[in-house]
Amino acid sequence: MGKIVIKKTSNSGFVFNLIARNGEVIGTSQTYRSLKSAKNGIESVIFNRNSQVEDQTLKEFETLSNPKWEIYTDKKGEYRFRLKAMNGEIILASEGYTTKTSAKNGIETVRKNCEPSEIVEPKA
Repeated sequence: MGKIVIKKTSNSGFVFNLIARNGEVIGTSQTYRSLKSAKNGIESVIFNRNSQVEDQTLKEFETLSNPKWEIYTDKKGEYRFRLKAMNGEIILASEGYTTKTSAKNGIETVRKNCEPSEIVEPKA
C-alpha cells in the first residue's frame, strides 16, 4: 500500500499526493480550501477508484458518465489520466507519461494504492 501526503499550498489551500510504495507520486489532487475538504477528496478517490476508463485518445471514444477515469494527451503529446467524481470535478490527476500503457498502469497503481497505509497531514 502507498501513502497519502496532504500539503498546505502557498494560497492557504490543501492538496494531496498519492505516493506509491516506491516513493513515486502517482496522482495529485485539486486544491481544496480546507483540510477537512481535502480529506473528503481522499475518501472520494477511494470510493470512485473502480470507475470505468474513458480513453479520449481514440478518434471515436464513448463518452461515459461520471464518475470516471479519463486518459488523454496533453499539449506536449504526453499521456495523462484524471479521475472525475460524480459531480464532474477532477479529484486526482497524473503527471505526463510517454506511453498510453504507462498511463493505464498508473490508473491500476492508484486503484491498488489509494487505500493508504498512512495519511500524512501538514504540521500545524
